Amino acid sequence: MIAPSFTFVSTVNAFVLHGATIRFADIDSDTLNMDPDHVERLITPQTRAIVPVHYAGIPCDMPRLLRIAEKHNLTVIEDAAHAFMGKSHDKALGSFGAMATLSFHETKNFSCGEGGALLINDEKLIERAEIIREKGTNRSRFFRGQVDKYTWVDLGSSYLPSDILAALLYAQLMAREQIQNARKGIWEFYHSHLRDWAQKHGVRQPVVPEHCEQPYHLYYLLLPTLEARQAFITHLRHRGILSVFHYVPLHNSPMGLKLGGHEGDCPVTERASDRLVRLPLFKDLTPQNLEEIVAAVLDFTP
Repeated sequence: MIAPSFTFVSTVNAFVLHGATIRFADIDSDTLNMDPDHVERLITPQTRAIVPVHYAGIPCDMPRLLRIAEKHNLTVIEDAAHAFMGKSHDKALGSFGAMATLSFHETKNFSCGEGGALLINDEKLIERAEIIREKGTNRSRFFRGQVDKYTWVDLGSSYLPSDILAALLYAQLMAREQIQNARKGIWEFYHSHLRDWAQKHGVRQPVVPEHCEQPYHLYYLLLPTLEARQAFITHLRHRGILSVFHYVPLHNSPMGLKLGGHEGDCPVTERASDRLVRLPLFKDLTPQNLEEIVAAVLDFTP
């Protein structure tokens, strides 16, 4: 399977655990999403799937990736962990591929601490997914009255969240418009108030394509160099503000090297990873918090 190197390890662990061979794709320099040109160059007769990750909730070039997949008879499985509530060309992210995954980790817009969801867009996969979820049994068919008893029919495990966690998540989903509006306001405040500073100092702000309805998952900056990024993080920390980098490229991680990756395989990923920093973004940030964060950023010279 082909996945971006610029992602969290969960994206590829799901496949490596079942014996798949991973080929790491580079990202484009604008959206930091999987580069379709590189994906096509990585395809071999053994390739079975493409796994795009919608970084920061900004959509990958799904029309192009779907055309590539159709040309080579491949399955597309979306990692939409950042992308819940996002759209591309008026179509929900997570609804393009045969399947998609969501995350409800504590860092996401909607959280129950850990856990996620599987979205299934290919009807042929629904029954197998139910069996896997039900510990390898056909219990779902029993509940629907389709069989008179249920039994073990396939491999499976226990994936259900507790009722308490589900209730916590449900309450947030009921307040989704309020949560999303708050996150949008924070994202747009950063974007507008930092625009002149960023242009003056060669700092890249997020690029959002016109066809995108983003979920305002995170706000990042790309500093000119690794040294500038590290100095920026230290500068904000001295002002009492936590800013953090993001993914270390998987292709040249210790495990990635064992799986066949090499330094230099994904140069855009390597440059972005060295330079990217995330600003605080959660719905309870106050106007005063935002003013203080922006003032601290404006006081920094890369």
